[in-house]
Amino acid sequence: MFDHSIHKSAPKRVYFDWFLLAFLAGHVNVGGYLACHRFVTHVTGFATLAGIEFYHFNLLGALAVLSVPAYFFAGVVISGYLTEGNFARKIQGNRFAPVMGLVAGMLAAVAILGWFNVFGQFGAPAELGNDYLLLALLCGASGLQNAAITSASGSTVRTTHLTGLTTDMGLGLVRLVWGGLDGPHRENEFRANKLRAATILAFIAGGAAGTFSYMWFSYLGFLLPAGIALYISHEAKQGKKADAYVDPSG
Repeated sequence: MFDHSIHKSAPKRVYFDWFLLAFLAGHVNVGGYLACHRFVTHVTGFATLAGIEFYHFNLLGALAVLSVPAYFFAGVVISGYLTEGNFARKIQGNRFAPVMGLVAGMLAAVAILGWFNVFGQFGAPAELGNDYLLLALLCGASGLQNAAITSASGSTVRTTHLTGLTTDMGLGLVRLVWGGLDGPHRENEFRANKLRAATILAFIAGGAAGTFSYMWFSYLGFLLPAGIALYISHEAKQGKKADAYVDPSG
């Protein structure tokens, strides 16, 4: 179900799941921002904050800020091990199901811990002492998801942030208009750009829906993306015959 390239056609169900993952990412990202004023999928933002802390000679603060995106990196590594490492060669069924199951569990944990006031008041200004675990869980979940879809799409799709996707779409439009493409190459590029645009819109839709759910339910709003991740994990299990493991080394 997951394994597919953006430059090739696929069943509508595959596209639906890709867009659902982008919706999930937009929902989680706005949740992190509304909860503690941090975008959890933006490693660049944390690096910028660390630079500001270094400027103020706050070494411990800078290191603390830098440690948060390390959880995104850890999520990527764990996802890579589960989908492309030794574990993927041993497990039965779809290799992406355990990854999305972990994502669902981490987001559900955020909802439950937030409900019990572990992270402090929802929407309060960012305070690393209160929000560190929250950011670690959200960054870790985002890293898991992003690495899974990156692996499945042959590094052509990333659903948790849009910078690369927007760049690819801009270059794709140039190739369509001025690249002299014809026949199958033009059709493939046109399809890829449609998918990129749809992914961006799905991310925005997730952010819009998330705003409503978090404003009404605060931390319990994370139960919706947790449920989506659980659904995707189930879908991956159902598609295990179509997604039999292929060794990346050939």
